[in-house]
Amino acid sequence: MDGRRFVPRTDTVLADPRLAAAIERLGRARVKEAVAGAQQQARSGQISPDAVADVAVAGLPGAATSLLPVLNATGVLLHTNLGRAPLSAAAVAAMAAAAGYTDLEFDLEVGTRGRRGRGALAALAAAVPAAEAVHVVNNNAAALVLAATALAAGREIVVSRGEMIEIGDGFRLPELMESTGARIREVGTTNRTALADYARACGPDTGFVLKVHPSNFRVEGFTAQVGVAELATLGVPVLADIGSGLLGRHPLLPDEPDAGSWLQAGAALVTASGDKLLGGPQAGLIFGQAALVRRLARHPLARALRVDKTTAAALEATLTGPPVPLIRALAEDEPSLARRARQLASRLAAAGLDARPAVSTAVVGGGGAPGVPLPSAAVSLPAGLAAALRAGQPVRSGQFPAVVGRTEGGRLLLDLRAVPPGQDDVLAGAVLAAGDRALCR
Repeated sequence: MDGRRFVPRTDTVLADPRLAAAIERLGRARVKEAVAGAQQQARSGQISPDAVADVAVAGLPGAATSLLPVLNATGVLLHTNLGRAPLSAAAVAAMAAAAGYTDLEFDLEVGTRGRRGRGALAALAAAVPAAEAVHVVNNNAAALVLAATALAAGREIVVSRGEMIEIGDGFRLPELMESTGARIREVGTTNRTALADYARACGPDTGFVLKVHPSNFRVEGFTAQVGVAELATLGVPVLADIGSGLLGRHPLLPDEPDAGSWLQAGAALVTASGDKLLGGPQAGLIFGQAALVRRLARHPLARALRVDKTTAAALEATLTGPPVPLIRALAEDEPSLARRARQLASRLAAAGLDARPAVSTAVVGGGGAPGVPLPSAAVSLPAGLAAALRAGQPVRSGQFPAVVGRTEGGRLLLDLRAVPPGQDDVLAGAVLAAGDRALCR
């Protein structure tokens, strides 16, 4: 008898409550595709006809997005490839609340159009009292492009050669600014620039002086640079890019510039990232003199660079809510990290894995606090587990998040500073599942 006759019909399989619920979560087309794949396996004799629904359910992703959750055990707190700063629970809840219709640009009391994202803007202004006005665009590069377009198109931007940075993925600051129609006027040398260099370059054709914090590298030795306070004496606007998004001083990062301090020093405008040291969503933050911020906000390009409702909601919650995960990771003390590493290593060793606690050093990363070491602790494992932890069957099935560590000295280190303590059980489960798979091969 031909077994293919017993393969259940598609509508019968889709009536399974698990698949009916999956249609609401993933869409009918994706669920039907999984069912068709399971039916084909049954026709070819790989599975029994009775297992079609089970196999279809097992083959479905956990969510409608291809993005997978990751436990960041690299020791780089702001890992650009892993999405930079993780959002706080308050920010996640705010984004969910903003997913439907909102009063983003509507005054409910009056019943007329209101200022777009006014809650986020008010929270941002409150966080940096030195700013006369604030504005938000979709990332820090956009903030710089908007400023260059509005203030320096067809004019010169004066910048030190030592601050002509590459911001990542091959994008370079000079090319970014020149794309707006502005001209870059380089002054000084790679390692030394003086106030007189800027003064000689500034004139009637100067749009602004650009001061850039080199947030992803350090130049040491025979160096000299000019601070914002000195640049502010030149008689032209100073646009200061702090990059990493620190709004106020942080005791662990004393050399990292913050928006408030540079405004107080005389910067006309300060730009920053929202998804770095602030610990919020991707956004470009603009602080400064009211007239200049208004000029940027009313420029036609501002519309193309504006943030959406979920970003505005997440930014406001980041600013007004409890400490974000990044700040908590920075505050983790070394003894607590070492204790967690010992407990995890002991637990994994008891299950037969070659696991040991190890001393580690984490960094901020992501264009923030270059050269600042953060004492940390890690679990040391065989390097062969790295691939299984990143993309093994437990990850593909949604049983566990992917775990990304780093390899040193032929061992895989899972640094715990960026892993919240509440995720230690999940991390242990992911390692054990990956270890079981590795041992079975």
